[in-house]
Amino acid sequence: QVQLVESGGGLVQAGGSLRLSCAASGRTFSSYSMGWFRQAPGKDREFVTAISRTGGITGYADSVKGRFTISRDTAKNTVYLQMNSLKPEDTAVYYCAASRNTYSEGTQAYAYWGQGTQVTVSS
Repeated sequence: QVQLVESGGGLVQAGGSLRLSCAASGRTFSSYSMGWFRQAPGKDREFVTAISRTGGITGYADSVKGRFTISRDTAKNTVYLQMNSLKPEDTAVYYCAASRNTYSEGTQAYAYWGQGTQVTVSS
């Protein structure tokens, strides 16, 4: 089992940047692929980005491609989401999640979730 704690959310102006962090507990961090998802008010939770167990595979939603970057630091048991050129439509609660799959972009594959961190982008 793994526990996830997100941090780094906040309020930023359009065009600005934020870096989210997700710290994972336990000694088996490298056994999990990791993902970031987001949920805006009144909308379903949606895939943002994911990274494989080894970090060799990454994927992004079309809406964030070229602006967001996911990375992981096995030594620190942490996954990061660097968000640049933020837009008001990026406003949402961002969730970190862990999956036993090698790599996945579907919410159903993720068994472990953090509590979420709010990102608000003002226009």
